[in-house]
Amino acid sequence: MEKDPRIEAAHAAAVAAGQAGYLDPDTGLFVLTAAFLAKRGTCCTRGCRHCPYADRS
Repeated sequence: MEKDPRIEAAHAAAVAAGQAGYLDPDTGLFVLTAAFLAKRGTCCTRGCRHCPYADRS
């Protein structure tokens, strides 16, 4: 799956700013960052876009 540079930039900016997430550029939905999800400590099994617990390659 090819990565969308707009999503990657929004994610990186949110992580750098210490924010929990960002607004998806296409849908306007709030997306949690990998940093926020990792801080939670467990996977919610809902298939989060930036889940640090799942191998999404």
